[in-house]
Amino acid sequence: MNQSVLVLNANFEPINVCNLRRAVGLILADRASMVVNGRGVIHTINSTFPRPSIIRLQKMVHRPHSRVRLCRREFFRRDNFTCQYCGKHAHDLTVDHVIPRHLGGAHTWNNVVTACASCNHRKGGRRLVEAGMTLLHVPDEPPGSAIYVFGRHLNENAEWEPFLNGW
Repeated sequence: MNQSVLVLNANFEPINVCNLRRAVGLILADRASMVVNGRGVIHTINSTFPRPSIIRLQKMVHRPHSRVRLCRREFFRRDNFTCQYCGKHAHDLTVDHVIPRHLGGAHTWNNVVTACASCNHRKGGRRLVEAGMTLLHVPDEPPGSAIYVFGRHLNENAEWEPFLNGW
C-alpha cells in the first residue's frame, strides 16, 4: 500500500503524488478515475479493485504553479550530489553559502551550493576570490516543471513519463 500514484488534474496536469490507499479511496468516492493500471489488482473479501498507477481528478483543482522548496534536500538534488568546488560526487555533502551570511549573503537559490566538507572548510567564511576558489556551475533556482518535481519517482514508475513531459 506504500506505492506511489501520480495524481493528475482534470486537464491531465500532474499536481501531486499520493499513496495507493489514498488513490483507491478517491476512486471509490468517485472523486477520481483511474488512467493507468499496470500494477495488477487488490483483492478484498467481496471484490477486486485495479491497482492504479495514475489517477485523474474528476473536478478541476486550481493551484498556483509549483515552485521547488528551498531546503537542504533540494540543494543536493539540484547540484546532483556533487561538490560545486571540486566536483566530488558523494552523499555526505554540506551546504555552503557562496557569499557568507555574515557578509550579507542571503539564503537563496542563487547563493547556496553543495560542497564537500574539505572544500567547505577550506573556503571558510570568506568570499570565493578571497579563498582562491571557483564554482563549477553558477547556482540557480531549479525549474518548477513536472519532470523535475516528480522525476525522482520515474525509476519505479516509467509509465508516468508521457504524463510528466511538457508540463
